Amino acid sequence: MKYKRILLKLSGEALMGKKQFGIDNERLVQYAKEVKGISELGIEIAIVIGGGNIFRGVQAEEGGMERTQGDYMGMLATMINSMALQSALEVQGLHTRLQSAIKMEAIAEPFIKRKAVRHLEKGRVVIFGSGTGNPFFTTDSAAALRAIEIDADVILKGTRVDGIYTEDPEKNPDAVKYKNLTFDDAYKKGLNVMDMTAFTLCKENNVPVIVFDMNKPGNLKRVVLGEEIGTLVEV
Repeated sequence: MKYKRILLKLSGEALMGKKQFGIDNERLVQYAKEVKGISELGIEIAIVIGGGNIFRGVQAEEGGMERTQGDYMGMLATMINSMALQSALEVQGLHTRLQSAIKMEAIAEPFIKRKAVRHLEKGRVVIFGSGTGNPFFTTDSAAALRAIEIDADVILKGTRVDGIYTEDPEKNPDAVKYKNLTFDDAYKKGLNVMDMTAFTLCKENNVPVIVFDMNKPGNLKRVVLGEEIGTLVEV
C-alpha cells in the first residue's frame, strides 16, 4: 500500500452527475462505495468537497454581489455537500466526523487539528467543510492547507478526466496527457491543476498531488495502491 493517510479533494460539480445543478444521489452513493473500499484497506481518509454545484462566490461577484458575501455563501454550499456525503458514507457503514471552519455546533465539530488526526487514527473518515473559513480562498486551497495540517501523504484530486492534459481533452480530443509533472512545469505551462495559492502550499510543503478520474469505478483504490493512474504532480 503506497499511502497511509490521504486527502481526497472532490469538486462540487462532480456531485451533479448528469444533473444541471444540485446533487445526483447515484453519484453520491458511488463515491461513498469507493471511499468504503479504501477504508477497508486501513487507509486514513480526509475529504474536502467544493460547493460549485450549489453556489460559487465568483459567480455571485459577476452578478453584482459583494465577493466576500458570495464566498461565505459558497462555504455554506460546501457544508450542504459535506453533510450529504457524510450521510452517504454512514449508510455504507463508515464512521465519520464533519468538521467546519465556521462554527456550526448543531451539525459539525469546529476544525481542531489534533481532533481531526485522532479521528483519522481511529479509522473515522473526516470531512472538512466551509473551505478555510475565509473569503478569497478556494476549496483547493482548503484541501492543500488541511492536507499539510494533518500530515497527509498525498492529495488525490478526483475529477471527470483521467489526468492533466496539454489542453482540455473534452474540447480537444488530440490533447496529450501528462504522466508526471513537477509543480514548476505545471506552472510554466499554465496548466489549470489548482489555483496558485493551493499550488504554492503544496510545493513549499512537499505534498504531491494526483489528478485522476474519480468517476471510473475502482480508480480510487488503484491510486492508493500505487498504480500509475492519472497525473502525478510533485516537487
